[in-house]
Amino acid sequence: MKRITRDMRKVEAACNGSTSGFDHVLDLAYGRKGKLRWEIMQPLLNDPTKPLPAPIIASKPKSRPPVYSKELSALITSLYSRRTKPLSTKSLAFPPKLSLRADPTSEEARTLGPLSKRREVNTRWRYFVQEWKKVYPPLDVVVRNASDGSESSSRAATSEANIRGVGFQGERLFEEIEELVGPASPASRPKPRRGEESTSLTAPQRHPSRWLRRRYQALLYRLPVLVYTRNSKGGGSYSVELSASAIGHRTTNNSCRQPELDGGNLAWYQKSIAKS
Repeated sequence: MKRITRDMRKVEAACNGSTSGFDHVLDLAYGRKGKLRWEIMQPLLNDPTKPLPAPIIASKPKSRPPVYSKELSALITSLYSRRTKPLSTKSLAFPPKLSLRADPTSEEARTLGPLSKRREVNTRWRYFVQEWKKVYPPLDVVVRNASDGSESSSRAATSEANIRGVGFQGERLFEEIEELVGPASPASRPKPRRGEESTSLTAPQRHPSRWLRRRYQALLYRLPVLVYTRNSKGGGSYSVELSASAIGHRTTNNSCRQPELDGGNLAWYQKSIAKS
């Protein structure tokens, strides 16, 4: 009853123009918190394409270490989908909170003896749960073709790429938010998103209320864009980006959606510098 009363007060505050109250309602509606957040994240906490790891305790099948799916690995190591500092890839294989004695080849293990297997299991799982709960789940997956740069978030695109959809795949919720907010400034507006051609030179209509647009721009900052980039060989990789219209403490002077600098982007940048 107390929870219902508290939620009702927040809804009432949102209706009266409270910024925090409105943000709370948006977070509930789009799975930034609450039950819906769990429903979006739950499928990403396992990876059916990966073989099960061997149990840490041979006689106990339940002692298998957690599996970081490709989608979760991208989200948990990204600056754009975390409430806190992103993790390194090394931390996924060997959590920083895990004693070095868990490595039988370490000096600590030789000097002090190996770490209890049960303690290792508990530490790995505790770290896994603690860190995935800091992730903002995406609303869907964007499939991008590396050859021509076209993008799509339709279910047909994920099926063709042979990957699973996430959350509200194919429902265009993310696009609807961007349309409500409106496009980036004309001087820095990115190309049409997700494979949709621009049909008019006239800027699309946006919501007339600046306050409301700002609230949805802040929401976009909490909506990471999970991108699957397909290569010419039929494979691909996941990365995380932000919307062109997102506003937050990491988006100052950021006028368009930018990916994080990975190996491919770095190679392209170095090549362009060499030509100039």
